[in-house]
Amino acid sequence: MAEAKPVKANVKFRLGAGKATPAPPVGSILGAQGVNMMEFVNAFNDQTRDLGDQMLSVKVRIFEDRTFTFTYKGETMASLIRKTAGLDKGSGVPNKTKVGKLTREQVRTLAEAKLKDMNANTLEAAESIVAGQARSMGVEVVD
Repeated sequence: MAEAKPVKANVKFRLGAGKATPAPPVGSILGAQGVNMMEFVNAFNDQTRDLGDQMLSVKVRIFEDRTFTFTYKGETMASLIRKTAGLDKGSGVPNKTKVGKLTREQVRTLAEAKLKDMNANTLEAAESIVAGQARSMGVEVVD
């Protein structure tokens, strides 16, 4: 079995799909770790170009020899709920002030889209998580 490389750092940031450039935030975060920026920019943009205008959560693992691996997840559930419900932001007082509505079908669609990123084993469990997130934002789930 191959010996694992020692990890120098793990960094997280949010970035538009296919929009990595050597400018901040990528440059300031990865440059400080000594990573070849253009190598990351090209690899990230190639992998995420077809995802449209999504904001992705990116995790980069940087090794002692300055090589790296990265993974990314899609948009946050909160931003997907806001887009689906047509809202700019959630409610400041979600238990009193309701700011929007989602149907059960919309909740199911969101759960299916994010199932691989969630810690749910079934679609029903994922739907429950989505509905809970919506309620905590002041968005009602209606039948």
